[in-house]
Amino acid sequence: MSRKSSTSASQKRGKAVALSYEPGQATAPVIVAKGQGLLAERIVATAVENGVPIQEDASLVEVLSKLDLDQQIPAELYQLVAEVLTFVYRSDQRAAKGWVRGDD
Repeated sequence: MSRKSSTSASQKRGKAVALSYEPGQATAPVIVAKGQGLLAERIVATAVENGVPIQEDASLVEVLSKLDLDQQIPAELYQLVAEVLTFVYRSDQRAAKGWVRGDD
């Protein structure tokens, strides 16, 4: 999986964290962007513009937002982040099949 996965905590003026995972180059996903308020909105907008899947999970974003930029996800968060990567993988599969939201 070489796409970024962006998670968003809330709708407007919330927090957002973007992850990137490059298998073979890193042992775990890395925080590539994070912010709140207008910056969070821009992170989400950039993800949407680039077709990056967005998963809303306020508690996960709260934890991830405490990490530093360019920091790999620590082992104790692997299970939570694995759920995000599963979401991204499924989104990629659906997109490859031409599925659009609301087609289920």
